[in-house]
Amino acid sequence: MRTAYRFNVFGRIYSIERTVSRWVAFLHGTDGKRGPADFVVPDFISESELEQYLYDLFHESATPTNGDVRRLD
Repeated sequence: MRTAYRFNVFGRIYSIERTVSRWVAFLHGTDGKRGPADFVVPDFISESELEQYLYDLFHESATPTNGDVRRLD
């Protein structure tokens, strides 16, 4: 089973996918393609904690115009 979530993380778009036993992160490029993200989401992080985890991980990337992490539907 695979579940995917998309987030706008301070202006960059990431997908976090849950496979059976782990999270896999992808960065979406400006060309519409996605590639592996350069970070790991620990397996014990729950779906409800993803947004806060990404905020904590990337908070130094915040700018006056991109100051938040938002889940995209």
